[in-house]
Amino acid sequence: MDTNLNRPVLVLNANFEPLNVCDTKRAIGLLVTGKAELMVNGRGHVRTARMTYPAPSVIRLEKMIKRPRPRVKLSKREVFRRDNYTCQYCGRQTANLTIDHVIPRHRGGGHRWDNLVAACPQCNRHKGGRSALEAQMVLRHKPVEPSATATYLFGRHLRDNTEWEKFVAGW
Repeated sequence: MDTNLNRPVLVLNANFEPLNVCDTKRAIGLLVTGKAELMVNGRGHVRTARMTYPAPSVIRLEKMIKRPRPRVKLSKREVFRRDNYTCQYCGRQTANLTIDHVIPRHRGGGHRWDNLVAACPQCNRHKGGRSALEAQMVLRHKPVEPSATATYLFGRHLRDNTEWEKFVAGW
């Protein structure tokens, strides 16, 4: 059975901590060079002219990689994800969201996790360049930086890769 070389593969550190996600082609390269070992092969095999390789779903690196604790990158998509795609003023869930600075930038509010929230266009227009207090609007949740847990970082892949759950859930 041949497989798509762009499918995601979970990469574990030597201590089984989830590190990142790479594609099948990169994972096979790590396996062939002896830098990783196969943990789960739930996808059949990849055939070349000379060899057949397992198509990994989860691999583990042979050597421990030391790295700083991961952080969630500040982006519009991650703010929406943290706020569950819900306006933080009226509570409406919608695909048409904007980013609102709780303390407007022209008043010294920074572009930081604790100053950004998801807002529907109507609430964002109503608030305008005022603070939430001045606009008589109340935030539903205090904005904070999300924890970079393995479930948060790799959770979007779990629906299509259920075999990852036992490796991601413990971290």
